[in-house]
Amino acid sequence: MAEKILGVDLGDTRTGLAVSDALGFMASPVGTIYSTYIVETARKVAEAAREHNAKKIVLGLPVNMNGTEGPRAEKVREFAKLLEAELDGVEIVFFDERCSTMAAHQILNLTDTRGKKRKEVIDTLSAQIILQNYMNSHR
Repeated sequence: MAEKILGVDLGDTRTGLAVSDALGFMASPVGTIYSTYIVETARKVAEAAREHNAKKIVLGLPVNMNGTEGPRAEKVREFAKLLEAELDGVEIVFFDERCSTMAAHQILNLTDTRGKKRKEVIDTLSAQIILQNYMNSHR
């Protein structure tokens, strides 16, 4: 039996979370963390990992379209170090998140999700897309 994986889309204010099923086939949204303080966000993501019994965390890594990493990617790598300090024995991997937010916006356009509701779900949907893409690429 595969182990659960937590997908994370780190943001400045909102961080989306998704979790895999036990077999590693399907990602489901599990919520959004609202925090502007990276240390608090790391603590809350670690809590979510423990709550969902995740043995791996997939962090969306914002890579530029030309394949280079910028300041956003540096922040995600810094966040990973904070997470490692919070969790023992949980593997943290980075996954190229290029186009995940764009895909999330396209899905929300197709479902005609607008306004406040859109803001509430965009980050968890992005985390779900990142995690699903990661799992699909490892089958």
